[in-house]
Amino acid sequence: MKRILIVDDDRDMCNLLERYLQRKGFETEAANTGSRGIGLFREKKFDIVICDFRLGDIEGREVLLEMKSLNISIPVIIITGYSDIKIAIDVIKAGAFDYITKPLVPDEVLNVINKALYSNTSAPSANKPPAPVPKINTGESYNNPFLVGKSPLTIELYRQVELVAPTNYSVILYGESGTGKEVIARTIHNKSLRQAKPFIAMDCGTLSKELAGSELFGHVKGAFTGALNDKEGHFELANGGTLFLDEVANLSYDIQAALLRVIQERKFKRVGGNKEMDVDVRIIVASNEDLQNAYRNGRFREDLFHRFNEFSIILPPLRNRKEDIPLFAQFFLDNANKELNKKVEGFEEDVIRIFLNYPWPGNLREFRNVVRRSALLSPSGIISTRVLPAEIAGVQWDNIPREPANSGHAPELNYREMDLRNAAAQAEYDTIMNVLKRVNFNKSKAAEILKIDRKTLYNKIKLYESGIGRDK
Repeated sequence: MKRILIVDDDRDMCNLLERYLQRKGFETEAANTGSRGIGLFREKKFDIVICDFRLGDIEGREVLLEMKSLNISIPVIIITGYSDIKIAIDVIKAGAFDYITKPLVPDEVLNVINKALYSNTSAPSANKPPAPVPKINTGESYNNPFLVGKSPLTIELYRQVELVAPTNYSVILYGESGTGKEVIARTIHNKSLRQAKPFIAMDCGTLSKELAGSELFGHVKGAFTGALNDKEGHFELANGGTLFLDEVANLSYDIQAALLRVIQERKFKRVGGNKEMDVDVRIIVASNEDLQNAYRNGRFREDLFHRFNEFSIILPPLRNRKEDIPLFAQFFLDNANKELNKKVEGFEEDVIRIFLNYPWPGNLREFRNVVRRSALLSPSGIISTRVLPAEIAGVQWDNIPREPANSGHAPELNYREMDLRNAAAQAEYDTIMNVLKRVNFNKSKAAEILKIDRKTLYNKIKLYESGIGRDK
């Protein structure tokens, strides 16, 4: 039976954890001070330690360091508050196995414990280094909006990535807008045997039927009006590597047929050309709708679907990964500080609470933009609720305090006081997001309801998500 030491100055919390873990088959012992916890650790053998960071006598970090000096292989799990994410990252760097945030969720506690036991099944070694800091996928720059989280859904996502990456399987990535489909595709490429070859991404949702063939396969000079020179297509550019096709369901039936031929025969012709070219490309596609339903409804070729569907991965929305939200918040803030040359240290506890309760329809992309914007507007070292967008904070425009008219001096311009241009942009953004939510982020349906073409919708979404055109 595995033995767990619980160190927490909250006796009720200790009792709660002890009862829960004992029901799960663990043997437990509790200490209500850091000093007592260290004393018990010296006297007895434990398999895992769960320690609150904020103790009455000493900090959890001191407890961690002392226990690691006695047994470097012991997994120590730190309990923190949502407002202590920077602390949590620091203790992980100091050797903590992981952290869990208050209020504690029993299933999360059990999941972290099982992870710790699994990772510690090998025989202890005196030379075993501290648990590694979770690696951040930095991509091409510090602005890359993705981080490996700690939630069970994220762990499972990356388990699947690790499984499929070394193969040559075609992969379908399913996920809402902003969930990081391109980043996952790039991660698969970087972990594959093709990593030294090109990774080429193509957004199929922005292309007309006429342009899609040229973009995919290239064209020869004079193939159509405006074709003034020969052009390499994405297949040529990606030869030997990986081609990522985002929003693949938006390709026309004719282009789908041409795509199927290339996949089957590994040959293609440029638009207007006669020369066949050999190509060796791994294909990863992404969609925010079920391609199986798409082919059943006659909008996607069934044979092409089966060619793509050698392996599929579902990217969970951010609202289902609440354990990752504080970690992402700090990651995005660190990146924003570098980008803006600022020194914003963290978030008010109320801000983290708002982040946890907000549904994040734009997922990681929206989250990143909110943090960047808030960092820019923050006059102090802490992001407060005052600098959050109104749609995030749930604040009504009319309820925002204004300077009294008789104060004797002109009021300072509040960031939420918008001119007509920005007010119109805000209204347009809200309308687009509301329609997208109603149709489960199906951009084709949303464009139809909004009576604009799909390309215009894509452009507007990208404009707003980049922070341009609103909230300036």
